[in-house]
Amino acid sequence: MTRGVFITGTDTGIGKTQVSVALLHALAAAGVRAVGMKPVASGCEWLDGRWSNEDARALIAASAHAPAYEQCNPYALRDAVAPHLAAAAQGIAIELDPLQAAYAALAATADCVVVEGAGGWDVPLGPQWMQADIPRRLQLPVILVVGLRLGCINHALLSARAIRSDGCTLLGWIGNAIDATQPLQSANVATLRERLAAPCLGLVGHGSDKAPLPAAVAALDVQAAGKPRYPGV
Repeated sequence: MTRGVFITGTDTGIGKTQVSVALLHALAAAGVRAVGMKPVASGCEWLDGRWSNEDARALIAASAHAPAYEQCNPYALRDAVAPHLAAAAQGIAIELDPLQAAYAALAATADCVVVEGAGGWDVPLGPQWMQADIPRRLQLPVILVVGLRLGCINHALLSARAIRSDGCTLLGWIGNAIDATQPLQSANVATLRERLAAPCLGLVGHGSDKAPLPAAVAALDVQAAGKPRYPGV
């Protein structure tokens, strides 16, 4: 069965792409064909006749095969601002049907699709839609990336509460050491383990995108095509 997961974060700039790439590598190491997807990306440059986003390119590079750019990133928005503002500036309306179609095309070629959101959780996509509508429409569980820095406990607890109140399943969280000098980082992680009411699926070191993340792979319970599940991963 093809599975997927939606990666969100406690804020923008906390390493969702770094963690998504690490998860793609971990899935590949477990024998799972996984591809990345960035449904909506703000902040693009003009390359090869299209708007192109650096994070989407990183996901494509880490995928088991290189998906078509427009499938990985259906909405590539020029300005590095909130998606609904970037879309409005270009006269674009972000809709869920094209995102669902792109996801289905990717899922048809892979065992797992790692879908990375934009910014934090409560991000508007337009007058009708919020980012939470993407995992709801695609029926994906959510992994929360917690940027380990000052304020991360508050941001993580609020984000987890919002994810659940929006009717989504919080599969677990991954801590990303974006601030290598954070005071009492291990104590912060211990508090998050105690209070988040969701399992810690791994910790990613500062600047690393190759963390093994075995707990995250196991939580996804993905079955590789033609192979048994990996119960010991």
